[in-house]
Amino acid sequence: MTVKHLNQQELAERWDCSAASLERWRCEGIGPVFMKLHGRVLYRIEDVEAYEAQCLRTSTSQPLTAGGAA
Repeated sequence: MTVKHLNQQELAERWDCSAASLERWRCEGIGPVFMKLHGRVLYRIEDVEAYEAQCLRTSTSQPLTAGGAA
């Protein structure tokens, strides 16, 4: 089994946000789990997809889960 990873720029492009936003969110504990490997930040695609699934809502009044919300 091969594990696919996204780097910071790839995730920023996927979510149409800036790399700086991802950096800030990591400092605030927001977003998917990540790994640092030799100074590089990497996100496993399965963790990104799990986080995206947690962010799905059917109503604006639905409460956010811990660590959720971008």
